[in-house]
Amino acid sequence: MAFTPTDYLPYDFANRRHIGPSPKEMAQMFEVLGVKDLDALIKQTVPAGIRQAEALELGKPMSEREMLWHMREVASKNKVLTSLIGQGYHGTVTPPAIQRNIFENPAWYTAYTPYQPEISQGRLEALLNYQTMVSDLTGLEIANASLLDEATACAEAMTMAQRVAKSKATAFFVDENCHPQNIAVMKTRAAPLGIEIIVASPDALEAEKVFGAIFQYPGTHGHVRDLSAEMEALHAAKAIGIVAADPMALCLLKEPGAMGADIAVGSTQRFGVPLGYGGPHAAYMATRDAYKRSMPGRIVGVSIDSHGNRAYRLALQTREQHIRREKATSNVCTAQALLAVMAGFYAVFHGPEGLKAIAQRIHRKTERLARGLEEAGFKVEPETFFDTITVDVGLLQQGVLRAAVKEGVNLRKVGETRVGITLDETTRPATIEAVWRAFGLLRKDEDFAPRYRLPEASIRTSSYLTHEVFHMNRAETEMMRYMRRLADRDLALDRAMIPLGSCTMKLNAAAEMMPVSWPEFAGLHPYVPQDQALGYKQMIDDLSDKLCKVTGYDAFTMQPNSGAQGEYAGLLTIASWQRERGEGQRNVCLIPVNAHGTNPASAQMVGWKVVPVKCDEKGSIDLADFRAKAEQYSDTLAACMITYPSTHGVFEETVRDVCAITHEHGGQVYIDGANMNAMVGLSRPGDLGGDVSHLNLHKTFCIPHGGGGPGMGPIGVKEHLVPHFPAHPLEDGIAGPVSAAPYGSPSLLPISWGYIQMMGGEGLTQATRVAILNANYIATRLAGAYEVLYTGHEGRVAHECIIDIRPFADSCGITVDDVAKRLIDCGFHAPTMSFPVAGTLMIEPTESETKAELDRFCDAMLAIREEIRAVEEGEADPENNPLKHAPHTMEDLVRDWDRPYSREQGCFPPGAFRVDKYWPPVNRVDNAWGDRNLTCTCPPMSDYAEAAE
Repeated sequence: MAFTPTDYLPYDFANRRHIGPSPKEMAQMFEVLGVKDLDALIKQTVPAGIRQAEALELGKPMSEREMLWHMREVASKNKVLTSLIGQGYHGTVTPPAIQRNIFENPAWYTAYTPYQPEISQGRLEALLNYQTMVSDLTGLEIANASLLDEATACAEAMTMAQRVAKSKATAFFVDENCHPQNIAVMKTRAAPLGIEIIVASPDALEAEKVFGAIFQYPGTHGHVRDLSAEMEALHAAKAIGIVAADPMALCLLKEPGAMGADIAVGSTQRFGVPLGYGGPHAAYMATRDAYKRSMPGRIVGVSIDSHGNRAYRLALQTREQHIRREKATSNVCTAQALLAVMAGFYAVFHGPEGLKAIAQRIHRKTERLARGLEEAGFKVEPETFFDTITVDVGLLQQGVLRAAVKEGVNLRKVGETRVGITLDETTRPATIEAVWRAFGLLRKDEDFAPRYRLPEASIRTSSYLTHEVFHMNRAETEMMRYMRRLADRDLALDRAMIPLGSCTMKLNAAAEMMPVSWPEFAGLHPYVPQDQALGYKQMIDDLSDKLCKVTGYDAFTMQPNSGAQGEYAGLLTIASWQRERGEGQRNVCLIPVNAHGTNPASAQMVGWKVVPVKCDEKGSIDLADFRAKAEQYSDTLAACMITYPSTHGVFEETVRDVCAITHEHGGQVYIDGANMNAMVGLSRPGDLGGDVSHLNLHKTFCIPHGGGGPGMGPIGVKEHLVPHFPAHPLEDGIAGPVSAAPYGSPSLLPISWGYIQMMGGEGLTQATRVAILNANYIATRLAGAYEVLYTGHEGRVAHECIIDIRPFADSCGITVDDVAKRLIDCGFHAPTMSFPVAGTLMIEPTESETKAELDRFCDAMLAIREEIRAVEEGEADPENNPLKHAPHTMEDLVRDWDRPYSREQGCFPPGAFRVDKYWPPVNRVDNAWGDRNLTCTCPPMSDYAEAAE
């Protein structure tokens, strides 16, 4: 018998690994849709007038093995020295148990933001641990679940202070000892809001002239100052006191709350989170209880479920920027959840005794280093310190810095005559000796007995981390089991489809994730000399070039470290360009009501007036209203912000008209890139008339969501806007920086770069086409049972569809919440609820889901429709039915059953797996109870028992 070769390509990443439906399954889906092939569907869906003329060419796609080999070659160009630069970034030890079980575990990094609390109990508990850690260390009553980085947290604290202060002053005081990147980002945020920044020594503070003040603790050059007197003066003037504090230092030093601070911010990076050339890292914010409702970001709170059991959920102003739009106080819609979880587990892993011991060791090492330099005649400042010293070397500065590099150590250049040194938990005796050699000294670490040189007035006397979770048995077996228990309480992408519209929960391939942990990417300080980061430069340059080809823009900046930051950076870029051309009076931003939810808040943050534009009955921009508003504000129109395809899931055919009208009246066009997963390879925003767009690399380009962050939101612009990009945080530019690090969170970029290299232009285009196929398949299968709210002119949706649940509230009292919770019983995360239209579900399956998973979801939705019909027709009790009691727990299954439907119907509906069923750990969470009884730190176990009674 003759041999018959196969044409199967086992290493074809795009078609065999990333894209879910097989060619055979696609053919079956075409039959359901009534189309011949994918080309026919795209022709019906994407208007011919917006399609790009040429195919996307990005070079030959690589296999996973080829990509990893290439990534290794590029990574080897980074030189990983020991960086003692400090400035808010520190070497740290990630406990291997945390690296393997959290950082590299898809159960944690593929989870979505915990808006559905019943299936997020594990990561909510982990984030509550983090909040408790922050609250304890800072001595303030309430903390949020993380912010983007320390510099933006400082800026958020500044604007929060302005909101809550009783002072009528318009100036804000900034301690000159703050890290320079923190000062730079605060200046950027302050300028469009009309806040005057006063940078000076704390001794020069005139409290009556400011609404608030921020101090670095310890200072950027190592000084430790008791700020009690400054806080007292600020309070006497009805102003707000803020401390940017190093949490490791707080293990030994007096906490901000004890000094009278109202707000504390900082970075938890040194709690086990790699440097990563600047990010991602979890910033923290804590405040007094009186200001909790004004704090930006997410807050995890404790509540109860419908049976009185303990349950966690997001509390208070969750997604405030979506609800309040241009009246929002912040555009923050994300956090650094995965990194906060790591930092929280670092505290659980070590406990208070371990953290204090680590802090003591860091300080003792610094004291020995300082003593050796002083004995050699060098002037070391300050006299007392925690981990940072500054050495006056006069004209020897460059020689010392170069000698240190030859010893494998980076030190900090301070002014023209000084050198800064910051030690950390990774510092070894050999490192200290290498620093001494750089200064010309030949000493041994063992020459010096351990001593302490902490400022006596600032030594901490209060306890911290007293909750039981920080005192658990820290045997690795127990730690591993605790992490596993929490992970098992969640529903992440490693278990099931997460069909969230606008959020693109697609495959995060293991091969893309692997380089993030490599020391060549993880071990670099963001301010190392450029010749030590040539691998990063090659990657960033090539990724930027490829994103330009994808989008039609001329240049990209990677600095924004979230989608909302990208919006803000893009609008600042436009505002800077308008000012340079003498059009600084332009301050009106047209935003259609179908735009992304953070857009109005971002416009408000750059000092613009938001003018809403209506939509027509099809959910598209009302062109007549848009033209009228543009004409009305022609002299002051700065920009318009549109989302394409729209948040309603439709390719609008008037997008070129909208862009042309905006340009005609002197404005610039911001095209939100949240829905780029429907465009890559088919249409380029830069060709449609866009001047700037941000891309959510954590959506379209495969960086995972991590339970609510990390993210990246780089912006692409047309050539005329390039000079107005955000500046380097330590360098002057036309526009100021928006993030603490020059490239935002660059250790995430290997994920997107690897994805693009393995997909190639043809693979990326096919991914877009299949994302549209999968969305239309779901819309077609659900049509008739549910109304698909918006479609294009040929009845097709883009990459997502909105189904209307509102009629059921009128017909039988079934709400969108009931449907969402019932989907949990079926083993699914609910689609996006009530956004952009209240009472609806927005579904986005992505290209990564197989036909089997799509069918499982559709079967579940159709079965839920039949359960709704039973209530409508009187066959099921309006208040005692599977939808109203959803989700059902294993406890429901085994307790006494007194419901009119069977245990099987309640617990094993269509779609649910029989063997590997996901059981939610709690019943429906009572959000109102949680807000009435707000608890945002880990309460004692006795409180839970009382709540259950």
